[in-house]
Amino acid sequence: MNVYTRVRSLAGMNAHPALLDHIVLATPDLEATVADFARRTGVHPVPGGAHPDRGTRNYLVSLGGSGYLEIIGPDADQPEPPRPRPFGIDRLTGPRTVTWAISPPDLDKAVADAHAVGYDPGPVSPMSRRRPDGTLLTWRLTSADTAHPSGLVPFLIDWTGSAHPTEAALPRTPLLDLSARTPDPDGVRALVLALGTALPLDTGPLRLSFTVDTPRGPVTFT
Repeated sequence: MNVYTRVRSLAGMNAHPALLDHIVLATPDLEATVADFARRTGVHPVPGGAHPDRGTRNYLVSLGGSGYLEIIGPDADQPEPPRPRPFGIDRLTGPRTVTWAISPPDLDKAVADAHAVGYDPGPVSPMSRRRPDGTLLTWRLTSADTAHPSGLVPFLIDWTGSAHPTEAALPRTPLLDLSARTPDPDGVRALVLALGTALPLDTGPLRLSFTVDTPRGPVTFT
């Protein structure tokens, strides 16, 4: 069995961490990163929408089920935002998988449970954007900017009864793997488990990576 066949055989297993909502691939050059994703995978991400006053917009790809990939970067149609763009975009020199998000059944309870074990995921804030078809999406989330600095502990999101991004027709690259390396796997693992999910962790220099199944075979992004 070659590597490609072996990896494809794993696709029948649940590669999605519990409660996965989306993975964030941030970039300082959105159009170039979207084009690179399409070149490597044969799948073209579709526009998601702009984030008003944050200076960003995104493109989306389904990861199967209710999970999706968000490719996010500067929005040339917006003026410079009053504060730094999220996910450290202004400091990036190239695209990077920066973090991931989960959608717990009760966001406020999940925040309280995290506090109970000594982890503060940050304040909960409302956000919104419009899809290209005009549909307004609304959600509440804990900011990735105030989450664990490694990016390996997911931030939390609640779609507040709004349509979910995966309810639109998105191109699909099924998720085969989401994993990470960190100098402190035990410390990070405890926080991830406290949020009701899990992430395979190895010891090593900090890295978050994911692999998707595509028409051109498995492709990994870091």
